Amino acid sequence: MILFSFFGSLMIAGIVAYLFEKWDWTHNGILPSVFIAWGAVLVFWFVRSLFNISFGSPGLDAIIAAAAALILIPTEYANARRKRNRRR
Repeated sequence: MILFSFFGSLMIAGIVAYLFEKWDWTHNGILPSVFIAWGAVLVFWFVRSLFNISFGSPGLDAIIAAAAALILIPTEYANARRKRNRRR
């Protein structure tokens, strides 16, 4: 049951990342957004396992962790900064 909820959380993170890109909330590209969301879900999964901290079900935790990571990680800004530094 644990593996099912873990892999289900990763699937939910991928769906959240795809929807964020589809709705133009982020502009990272689909694959980078999926990787960002997976990383957030993985970290939150370990926090949930080690410290018993959660917002509810594993699915809800996956949605919250993926959305928070996609909103908080400013990869579009970092990419623009890298392009600006290359021009100099």
